[in-house]
Amino acid sequence: MSECGCSSQSGGVPLKPLEEALLLLLSHARPVTEVEEVSLPEALGRVLASAITSRITMPPWDNSAMDGYAVKTADMGGCGTRLPISQRIPAGSTGEPLAPGTVARIFTGAPVPANADAVVIQEVCEEQGGEVIISQVPLPGANIRRAGEDIREGADVLAAGTRIEPQHLGLLASVGMDRIPVWRRLKVAIFSSGDELVMPGQPLGPGQIYNSNEFTLEALLRSLGCELVKMGIVEDTLEATCRALEDAAEQADLIMTSGGVSVGEEDHIKPAVEQLGRLDLWKVAIRPGKPLAFGHIGDTPFIGTPGNPVSLFVTFCLFGRPFILKAQGVAGDLRPTPVTAPIACDWPRPDKRREFARARLELDDEGEARVSLYRSRSSGVLSSLAWANGLAILPEGQPLERGELVRFLPFSELLS
Repeated sequence: MSECGCSSQSGGVPLKPLEEALLLLLSHARPVTEVEEVSLPEALGRVLASAITSRITMPPWDNSAMDGYAVKTADMGGCGTRLPISQRIPAGSTGEPLAPGTVARIFTGAPVPANADAVVIQEVCEEQGGEVIISQVPLPGANIRRAGEDIREGADVLAAGTRIEPQHLGLLASVGMDRIPVWRRLKVAIFSSGDELVMPGQPLGPGQIYNSNEFTLEALLRSLGCELVKMGIVEDTLEATCRALEDAAEQADLIMTSGGVSVGEEDHIKPAVEQLGRLDLWKVAIRPGKPLAFGHIGDTPFIGTPGNPVSLFVTFCLFGRPFILKAQGVAGDLRPTPVTAPIACDWPRPDKRREFARARLELDDEGEARVSLYRSRSSGVLSSLAWANGLAILPEGQPLERGELVRFLPFSELLS
């Protein structure tokens, strides 16, 4: 973070650099401790509570990688060798040791018979009257998958702290696991602050808007596998805000709110948190999303996101997501991985804060990747998030010219 980011002031409060703010949040993330055992279909998105060790070797035996003919290469006289077919070995059966001077018709996944040391693919063979003519001589070991080349008995299959993805389920099934230990789901209480908010389906009155933030926040949390405590819309009073925060702290592992964290007379989240507990962070040197709040109600952590919909989305991705992943027990580096590509336009007016601009990574007419920016910087334009497929990271105080490289965070990194 440059000096302008570190020294930025807002109402006398220094803006916290992004890296410092994230480290602060993560230092307060306490992983859940209760373990559940679930079936494989239920495990998707859950976090392993302990390492999984294989009880078997995979593959358990040498097997054919192709449909073809199992041979002993010493019996091959050269291209055009003709040998009798002594047996047929489909997948799911076990053949006899290969008789000298013969081949075995074999299929993908079937065990390679003893005495055979290669498999010739069927495309270079021709069967005639119970014999096969082989037009290419294989090297020893050709087209054979060796026993244990994937996993050895006693080896760790997945480490504790792994967040289960589809490929992990297949791996676990391959070693015979049907139930696995996972940390229980993180319980998150959410509510929105604002008398102007109305739920979709209800008529809008003067000065009212639909409560889109609740649906965005709920979907973001569900994508991370959280259990939700939905507390609806809280009226804009200090008393109601305090009641909601106290109720949420009793029911959940984490409280997340949208709106009410700025400095207006109707913004009651900050004084309510300070009255009931403590505020550890308020305002971060990023755009959008400056008014991010973090604190505790008793022992329950609290994250207050801004009311503008784009700011809510960005702060959740940058701060809420890694905090939740750590609290769920996920191990390793929790930061999203950016890619680098040229920017498709000039950027002559940089902000003093690091900007996370709505952007699209797409191919130009020459097939080269380019990062295009959304036309508006307004944090109230929710349609910009539907247009974008990621966020471009624009350095603070640094103009950019078309073609310069920028870092880009794909939504695929931020929304899972």
